[in-house]
Amino acid sequence: MTVRYWIGVVSESHVARGVAGGFAQLCHGKAAPLKRMKQGDWLIYYSPKTDMHDGEPLQRFTAIGQVVSNETYAFEMAPGFIPFRRDIRYLPCKPAAIQPLLGQLSFIQDIKRWGYPFRFGHLEITEADFRLIAGAMQAHLPAQSSTLSDSPVT
Repeated sequence: MTVRYWIGVVSESHVARGVAGGFAQLCHGKAAPLKRMKQGDWLIYYSPKTDMHDGEPLQRFTAIGQVVSNETYAFEMAPGFIPFRRDIRYLPCKPAAIQPLLGQLSFIQDIKRWGYPFRFGHLEITEADFRLIAGAMQAHLPAQSSTLSDSPVT
């Protein structure tokens, strides 16, 4: 099994809900980005703002976790709003600003337009980029990044 590494673009307030509930939602609840991820893959959230609509600019990586199953499922959050989710085991971490990392991230092709890769809300990154961001977030990864022991969910 090949482990893949992903970034999801989600406001900080929505990330907090996902971390508290042990799930991920991406791209306003669409199933397709979640189905690209497989059990054992890693997800880092990048939060451009504190809240989706009226939030303050944030520009930080805000959570990191591993996909725990291959199931993508629908969840009714409100009448008429049924987004898709994936279960994630989140690691303890600290938010990390993106600016100090811009010159080191391989997916940033043009520092003047560094936000461009985030425009679709979900992107695959290299393991090296993943490890760089995880280090900036002070996340304690397992010795083997492909597997997580029964570490606590935060």
